[in-house]
Amino acid sequence: MNQALADLVRKHDPDRFLTVLLAPPDRRDALLTLYAFNNELARARSVASEPPLALIRLQWWREVVEGERKRHEVATPLSEAIEAGHLTAEDLLPLIDARDQEAYGEFTMLDDWRNWLLAGAGGLAVAAGRAVGAGRVEALRGYGAAYGVAALLRATGALASQGRCLLPQDLLAQHGLSPEAFVHDPSSVAARAVLAHAVREGTALLRAATPLPRPAAAAALPAVLARRDFARWPRLRHPRGLGDRLAVITAGLTHRP
Repeated sequence: MNQALADLVRKHDPDRFLTVLLAPPDRRDALLTLYAFNNELARARSVASEPPLALIRLQWWREVVEGERKRHEVATPLSEAIEAGHLTAEDLLPLIDARDQEAYGEFTMLDDWRNWLLAGAGGLAVAAGRAVGAGRVEALRGYGAAYGVAALLRATGALASQGRCLLPQDLLAQHGLSPEAFVHDPSSVAARAVLAHAVREGTALLRAATPLPRPAAAAALPAVLARRDFARWPRLRHPRGLGDRLAVITAGLTHRP
């Protein structure tokens, strides 16, 4: 296992790091590389003061995915994984496109927001399925998108502190909110009603997800945590507890996410 990537993913994406440990040993480095890459895409907006600066950082990663070699702790193994066929540009470029959308976070309609989740978090699960050698990887998209909803619920407060709202404007308007009003008080009654709708969206994604072939299980394991978050929302545990970890381990050993 690539220790540098393992340390990075363990620190910045502990949920997915746990799932890597349950993947076939010969596929773990590919997953670590994918999740480290995803973390770099997420950082593009979180460390940028303005959306255009995030787009510049994302363009740098687009060039790597398209074949340009760059010396970097994540870019170098990413290029190697693409050249080896463990990851593909066809899977990775849509992830960058989704982060381009996220940089501005202007989702006018609920359908726009759903499509963003399916392309971004859903697309990451598809790429993970490819990395573990699974067939029928498109079946993973709903599982990944559901985890994306759960991750957004957990990050709502942090995003609001940055002046960001990644929720659809038409849904906010149904509850008398603008993005600015949501950011001002993400714990208001109206804001909680919007988030409850997001929980229902995530739950619907899980209910619609189709059974997976055994090799794909490791790529879908983050959805185990999403299911638990939806069940206990709004009382989410920070950080996650032993029960969450045991649920993922059980699902990984039985290949039933």
